[in-house]
Amino acid sequence: MTVSPFGSWPSPITADLLVEKAVSLSYPMVQGEDVLWVEMRPVEAGRYVIVRRSPDGTHTDVLPEGFAARTLAHEYGGLCYAVHGDSIFFSNFSDQRLYRLDPGAEPVAITPEPPDPRAYRYADQVVSADGRWVVCVRERHTGDRVVNEIAAISAAGTDDPKELFGGHDFYSAPRLSPRGDRLAWLSWDHPRMPWDGTELREAPIGPDLTLGKPRLVAGGPNESVTQPRYSPDGRLWFISDRSGWWNIYADEPGGPRAVAPMPAEFAGPDWVFGQSSYTFREDGSLVAVWGEGGLDRIGVMQPGDERFNPIETPFTVLHSIRPSGSGVVAIAAAAAEAPAVAQISMPEGEVQVLRRSRELTVPEELISQPQAIEFPTEGGLTAHALFYPPNNPGFSEPEGELPPLIVISHGGPTAATSSALNLGIQFWTSRGIGVVDVNYGGSTGYGREYRERLKGAWGIVDVDDCINAARYLAERGDADGSRLVIRGGSAGGYTTLCALTFKDFFACGGSHYGVADAGALAEDTHKFESRYLDGLIGPWPESRARYEERSPIFHTERLSTPLILFQGLEDEIVPPAQAERMADALRSKGVPFAYLPYEGEQHGFRKAENIKRTAEAELYFYGRILGFTPADDLPPVDIENAEAIVNA
Repeated sequence: MTVSPFGSWPSPITADLLVEKAVSLSYPMVQGEDVLWVEMRPVEAGRYVIVRRSPDGTHTDVLPEGFAARTLAHEYGGLCYAVHGDSIFFSNFSDQRLYRLDPGAEPVAITPEPPDPRAYRYADQVVSADGRWVVCVRERHTGDRVVNEIAAISAAGTDDPKELFGGHDFYSAPRLSPRGDRLAWLSWDHPRMPWDGTELREAPIGPDLTLGKPRLVAGGPNESVTQPRYSPDGRLWFISDRSGWWNIYADEPGGPRAVAPMPAEFAGPDWVFGQSSYTFREDGSLVAVWGEGGLDRIGVMQPGDERFNPIETPFTVLHSIRPSGSGVVAIAAAAAEAPAVAQISMPEGEVQVLRRSRELTVPEELISQPQAIEFPTEGGLTAHALFYPPNNPGFSEPEGELPPLIVISHGGPTAATSSALNLGIQFWTSRGIGVVDVNYGGSTGYGREYRERLKGAWGIVDVDDCINAARYLAERGDADGSRLVIRGGSAGGYTTLCALTFKDFFACGGSHYGVADAGALAEDTHKFESRYLDGLIGPWPESRARYEERSPIFHTERLSTPLILFQGLEDEIVPPAQAERMADALRSKGVPFAYLPYEGEQHGFRKAENIKRTAEAELYFYGRILGFTPADDLPPVDIENAEAIVNA
């Protein structure tokens, strides 16, 4: 092995590799003997295509040129198509209308032309048993008003759309019973987010869409219900966190009954429509995915059983499961396995990969495997993270040296880290730099109590947990306590900026389009998130003083840590002015910093050249600040106040 300082190890995981051809995969479905999924292709300007895989292994694009399957309902979208017989019903991205596609035919719009472009949006579709109706969420934008409702669309496009239920701020997950005589759905109202509290209702429905009186099945302001669906025998099932954990329940005459309850999460936050973490097979068996310690497991429960039998697979990330043949089809991944559409047999656990998002072109032994850690944090509590130690089989460090550590603060903030292959993390670990991806208090995956730690405490709990994750690893001897970095994007950028502004702990940091002014975010955003910060900081504008207290942009005089800023100049969520004010403060105080603005980029970078430049610039900057020399031939970064650099 070659002895070389941490951070200076050569690596085949280059910045070019980060932007190598890849696709994203989502929403697998089964149509007869074929498997379908949605594939997002950066090489086609981000077009979303429905792809079909036939039993002989051939792949065919379902949508012709000029069409893309993507809904903008709730802005984040989600499930955008449904199948019935040989037909496919999908939301088309360009006009947001609902289309029907039959074999050998061109797509035909089955919803009317909206009054304004993209004014009417459709999501979370399900087709009635007789094939006459598509029941879905409809979102109507009329002037400054946005109305959400459950609607029925004529599958033939011959009748006007019919509103079935309305009056609440939000709806999702309309689901029909196998006989088509009952309809279940979710609703909730401001200021709640779906992970705060939702209501599940069910109503009788006739063939002519005559509706009976709805009944409340479960849910309320403090109970998050998600993923309602019917088993083959017609029983209604759902996931609820009434116990403190998102567990599976069956609706029974005496009330909902928990099915194999355990302190684990069978669902995640409903940022998008159509999540599916459990399903029923034709034999009545229940297949489910649950998360423990940041890693996913899959199991099957046979009819009459009261527990899940775990199925061993090579995957640590599993979602979007659907029944398929002798098992299920799902999106699956692991630290050394790029996300893939995979069929998993039950109960054997044999895996057949149908499509990979990318081929792994580096040796598997180069991949740093995540370690789930639990560490002490404020208030006598513990928090969670995934730790990726430095790993490169060809290199070792000089005796006595400890590695730098990058602390990643994920976005959301109601989200979680993933153990799926992330070359952006392996970019660092293969060069001799440790990474800890923090699931700070407020993250999902650890129960409702953990999720609610961030209530009213965004900018405090997340910052403390990121600091304590780094402190824990440094005290354990896994990191150099004088060479600690924090980085994050969007909401993770907010945590980064708060940590560097209000605390004196990290040696440097990186903010990717980070929120510096929380009040501006609360004041101007879309309907789905317009009251999100009520729970994280406080009602706006009544809590204006608290927003200013928590916003780094109002406390730039406290900034004294080297920082690299990346910003899209067309970002309307976090305008460039926020990054520029942070840069001005660093400039005036003589603190080393770099500011890289990108023309044509918005909230998140999509151009290959900018993604590559960001990775190389960050490596260059951290090397200068922390005192290591990368092996890469990196283009230099203009570091202002560079004369003030004192290596950690």
